[in-house]
Amino acid sequence: MKKVIIFYASYGGGHLNAAKSIQNCILKKYPQLDVELIDCMKYVNITIEKITTAAYREMAKKAPWAWGRIYSDSQKGPLAHISSRSNKIMAIKLLKLLKEKTPDLIISTHPFGSQMCSYLKRKGKINSKIATIMTDFAPHDQWLVGSDYTDYFFVAHEKMKQYLISKKIDSNKIFVTGIPISERFSEKFDRKEIFKELNLQENKKTILFFGGGEYGLGKTKTIEILTCLAKHFKDISIIAISGKNPKMKESFLEIVKNYEREDNIKVIEFTNKVPELMSIADLVVTKPGGLTTSESLASKLPMIIINPIPGQEEENAEFLENKGIAVWIKKHDDPEIIFRDLFENPEKLAQMKENTKLLAQKNSTENICKILLEN
Repeated sequence: MKKVIIFYASYGGGHLNAAKSIQNCILKKYPQLDVELIDCMKYVNITIEKITTAAYREMAKKAPWAWGRIYSDSQKGPLAHISSRSNKIMAIKLLKLLKEKTPDLIISTHPFGSQMCSYLKRKGKINSKIATIMTDFAPHDQWLVGSDYTDYFFVAHEKMKQYLISKKIDSNKIFVTGIPISERFSEKFDRKEIFKELNLQENKKTILFFGGGEYGLGKTKTIEILTCLAKHFKDISIIAISGKNPKMKESFLEIVKNYEREDNIKVIEFTNKVPELMSIADLVVTKPGGLTTSESLASKLPMIIINPIPGQEEENAEFLENKGIAVWIKKHDDPEIIFRDLFENPEKLAQMKENTKLLAQKNSTENICKILLEN
């Protein structure tokens, strides 16, 4: 094997981050290989890519119910057929790239890449091995289009494998590895030094709070929950990540000021030190995207789930709650009651932490690469 192409698409950051983790692993452990990372949608039609990614972001932010409907309808029915047919049309454009690159292996972290490549393989246009990495905790049938011509499926947990088997996919092609995450989650960090850098006390419970990132998804609920923590839980430290969202940062800082919590609530913008921050946390508050969930599990962190986008994130939330790893704060829930229940019942939090071991896959990226490149 000489050439590897990794396809992703810019619908949410998880697909790209998973692809980057795979690329970094190959560069480090298999330097003899030529590996390239490509946004398949941007390549086949940059105008469509811009329109569709913008539409996804706006729907997720302003009309999440609409995205949930699209997600559900694309599982089966007319919309599923339209999606599959459009990807066949776009696959012709992708063929030019694949003829130029002649990859031995194509890895896709988004279903569009898998669909286009499996179609080309079915038509005899390419003969590359095809690997699909499913980047959520709930399966969706768009990932399975063209499955007869896909050589590998990598899934987050055993239940997903059983679902794929029920769809007549050969069990020998399905691997329960977890979603690819950075190898930095396997590192040991100096907790004392991290607490010192943040000017936080090591002996207090620490919450890592993700505020929804660049688009401020569910901002009202996010602000309500951080306000609740600042007002009612004075003896807890909070690391609040506002992301690339200046308005969210302003709101967070205003809460800190109003409740005089400068000593133990630290507001941070975008950070590349998530592994370090998770290593000192006792609990994470976050949306249940596939990547953040995988990182939290690898860090043995119980989760409080907020603002899941209808569709794959709500399915992730239900799955994690059923596994006893997370508590989902829904629209009409009182966050104070939920947090007080956790903090006043340490055995419950300890059990949630123990339950993370059932799904944690700290070495997911390395294991995926071994299966693909050493067999």
